[in-house]
Amino acid sequence: MRIFDPHIHMSSRTTDDYEAMYAAGVRALVEPSFWLGQPRTSPDTFYDYFDSLLGWEPYRAAQFGIQHFCTIALNPKEANDPRCLPVLDELPRYLAKDRVVAVGEIGYDSMTKEEDEVLARQLQLAVEHGLPALVHTPHRDKAAGTRRTLDVVRESGIAPELVVLDHLNELTVGMVLDSGCWAGFSVYPKTKMSEDRMVRILQEHGLDRVLINSAADWGSSDPLKTRKTGDAMLADGFTDDDVDRVLWRNPVAFYGQSGRLDLEDTEGEPKPDESSSFEGNSIRRGGE
Repeated sequence: MRIFDPHIHMSSRTTDDYEAMYAAGVRALVEPSFWLGQPRTSPDTFYDYFDSLLGWEPYRAAQFGIQHFCTIALNPKEANDPRCLPVLDELPRYLAKDRVVAVGEIGYDSMTKEEDEVLARQLQLAVEHGLPALVHTPHRDKAAGTRRTLDVVRESGIAPELVVLDHLNELTVGMVLDSGCWAGFSVYPKTKMSEDRMVRILQEHGLDRVLINSAADWGSSDPLKTRKTGDAMLADGFTDDDVDRVLWRNPVAFYGQSGRLDLEDTEGEPKPDESSSFEGNSIRRGGE
């Protein structure tokens, strides 16, 4: 089983997770820009973070045989903090980078006026840069937030096939697929979506324009949920080709629209280079 996790926050995960993910079949992933967990005090903290998504983290992933790509944006939770807004002016220089395959995560957290403005502005950046958009739907009032998000997407003029609305559930999947956008699902241990519920959604709505991710971060989450969902699909009668389509070909098709998805290095066994480093640093600690 080959797996492309289209939404996972590896900066908050350990090298043990990379090893376990490779053993489970993960060969590529996309890491969206995330919030810090506490208020940022300066736009400069974003730039160091963005640089790590483009440098250190791809290096670290490659040591375990996994291709790492990212999306860049001002996260909706931070769109309400005026200290963070100067980041919007700096995004174009990051969106030009080779490993940036979408603008994201963008969208709504509390559905404020500030979030309206930041979402619309970043969708316009996606249009200007010819990139897909990864859109976060709010965890509260999800149905209302998803409808509002779809309205803003339509107003932006971006092609719907370039947009994935993530963290969907049974109440929101239909309206998103009807819009022509992609439907993203985050499979979690206790919240959001379970493997069994995901299988039922696939049975009802089919496999077209569906992305399944772990969205694993520093909270209660599991970077192997993509594999566990694939196993649940097989147990329920889906074929190996169905699983490959959902867990590999679909994310390749979506992010491939960026023109920046190079997956040549996903074949064969990982070849960690113990002598390599990134800007003088390595993942090694101590010696034999």
